[in-house]
Amino acid sequence: MKQYYKQVYSFLLFMACSLCGLAQHPSDNIIITDPARPGLLGEQVYIYVDSTKGKTFEDIAASGAFVKSATRVPNLGVADVVVWVRINLQNKSRYPNLILEVENPLLEDVTFYYPAANGYATKRISKDMPFADRGNLSQNYQFELTGIDTNPATYYLRIESNTQLLVPIKIGAPEKVANADLNRDMLSGFYFGIMLVMLLYNMFIYFSTKDKSYLYYILYILSVALVQLNITGLGFKYLWADLYVFEKYSVYIFPSITAFASIAFIRSFLQTKRFVPRMHKGFWIFIIAYVITIINAFAGNKHVSYNLLNFNALPLSLYMIGIAAYIRIKYKYRPAMFFLIAWTVFLLSVMLFVMKDFGVLPYNLLTVSIIQVGSAFVVVLLSIALADSINILKKEKEASQAQALTALEENARIIREQNVILETRVNERTVELKQSNEELEKTLQDLKEAEAQLVESGKMASLGQLTAGIAHEINNPINFVTSNVKPLKRDVEMIIEMLGRIEELSVAEMDADEKRRQIDELKEEMDFDYLKTEIDYLLNGITEGSSRTAEIVKGLRIFSRLDEDDLKLADINEGMDSTLVIVRNTLGTNIDIVKDYSSIPPIECYPGKLNQVFLNIVTNGLQAIKAKFNDERGGQLTIRTYSPDEDHIAISIKDNGIGMDENTMKKVFEPFFTTKDVGEGTGLGMSIVYNTINKHNGKIEFDSRLGEGTEFTITLPVKLVNVQIEEKVG
Repeated sequence: MKQYYKQVYSFLLFMACSLCGLAQHPSDNIIITDPARPGLLGEQVYIYVDSTKGKTFEDIAASGAFVKSATRVPNLGVADVVVWVRINLQNKSRYPNLILEVENPLLEDVTFYYPAANGYATKRISKDMPFADRGNLSQNYQFELTGIDTNPATYYLRIESNTQLLVPIKIGAPEKVANADLNRDMLSGFYFGIMLVMLLYNMFIYFSTKDKSYLYYILYILSVALVQLNITGLGFKYLWADLYVFEKYSVYIFPSITAFASIAFIRSFLQTKRFVPRMHKGFWIFIIAYVITIINAFAGNKHVSYNLLNFNALPLSLYMIGIAAYIRIKYKYRPAMFFLIAWTVFLLSVMLFVMKDFGVLPYNLLTVSIIQVGSAFVVVLLSIALADSINILKKEKEASQAQALTALEENARIIREQNVILETRVNERTVELKQSNEELEKTLQDLKEAEAQLVESGKMASLGQLTAGIAHEINNPINFVTSNVKPLKRDVEMIIEMLGRIEELSVAEMDADEKRRQIDELKEEMDFDYLKTEIDYLLNGITEGSSRTAEIVKGLRIFSRLDEDDLKLADINEGMDSTLVIVRNTLGTNIDIVKDYSSIPPIECYPGKLNQVFLNIVTNGLQAIKAKFNDERGGQLTIRTYSPDEDHIAISIKDNGIGMDENTMKKVFEPFFTTKDVGEGTGLGMSIVYNTINKHNGKIEFDSRLGEGTEFTITLPVKLVNVQIEEKVG
């Protein structure tokens, strides 16, 4: 914040000087008498600010609006302008060759205009070029003044910067300028050596302790070192000399990374989440501010980005110092004291650096490098603080271990006492559990007996249905036989009587014609022709009744498969027909049976068990149809068989009855679940169906819609291996 105010102040000072007409005559030359001791020439140069950034050198050279600088180091703040510096120089020294140096590596572009044979020539040094293209080895902007004589000459500098327009200008002998650069670089080298040692030291401790505070501190040291590499220009000179685009953005990236690392470090080092949870969250404001700073830089708003860097720095520093002071005062946390001392010293170094820019302090090697001194002090002191925090944590850990040991001993005593009590209770509970187990075993046995009775009841219900069907089916053909036997007996008696009378006539004494006449009369009397026709009709009826009875018995035998207790090859179409024979008496005349049989291969199965499955599903379908249509026509039961693939066959049984709701569909295969009235079913039929199909390694699926009907689809394998069918429910 102070730096921002400084920039504004300097810019206003320059504008005031311009308005007051402090221009100097071009004859006010800088007399070079002893270039062996180069000094700052800020108070002897003339400055013109081109806010349009569009004026040419010819416009500037002809302009009379240059204003003499009032400070040893001209400071024009952070502004999107072009600064022109005019230097009226007269060399009265013994050195024909001099070096003009602008000692600020952060400047963006510096163009030097010097007198030549045909006017002015130029040399440009910019951050838009690799470092090697500068033509000198200095990170500062240096220009050679070669072959100058004792006559006065005027030189110009055109300067642009996205950072602070600080223009420290020196002129000196080449070897003296080189020695000054060397001394400055040696001091920087000493600083970076300290930073490297601290970095390696803290890395060693981090890998030993795995304390994340050290990891954040390592990132902090690294980011601070990168900032100083950028400020001094040594990073561009030695590390990323060809990455000039990166160099242009590094001035915004490195300080932001330093801010992030500082925030992460203080949050971990001072345990802000534990001591000041609300202020711990407040750091997010600064994190967002620095993210906006980086975004502005990459969006092209570099002056805005640099102002944000300066604007955020002071509030963040004061915020961190305030948190450290609060934690130290309220919680007596010793690491906070180290942090306060370190950051106070650092802020003091920043203040001295700013005072140098305002001319309060002299511009020399010490004041230029004071921030490096302050940051090195911070790094060393905080490293000591981290080591001290380890000792604090170690003592706290030992204390907590002692407390834990005491707690463990107390817990052990309590556990011993509880074990005695627990053992007594376990013995008591064991007796109770033994009694409960005996009661449960008795209850389980009762349930098994009840289940067996229900299963038997279900079997008896099926047997009753089967018996009723057989009785009804056999009764009709038997009636054919019984009703035809009595008339047949009568007709046979009449035939026998007629044969007896014919026998009497055959032995009577009369001629053959008379015998034939009397026999014809006898046949006419007995109505012999009708008698033969009636006997044939009666015999046909008896034959048809006996054949029908035999067919029913055959169907019953196929359905029950009483002679097949082992795994057999069976024709499913034949088994389905036998099932329909059994239920024929329940069909009536209003339900249509649609059979769509395919030529399917015989399958390995237990035929009797599968016929029971078909009977249960068909019976349920017929009941659903009757519930919907009563005794009216419209009911239809469709049975389809097909082969979905060469290894399986499928049976579809579909009715157009009342269908099932969601609750019924969820429970359709549950044992003892039924929608029938009490006494009409046990609820075991579909459970037996499911288990039987499952034991055949098959699959049963169904689709039902309320009011439209239900379709069951059974898929069975053609080959059945290692399957044992058991009488099991649920």
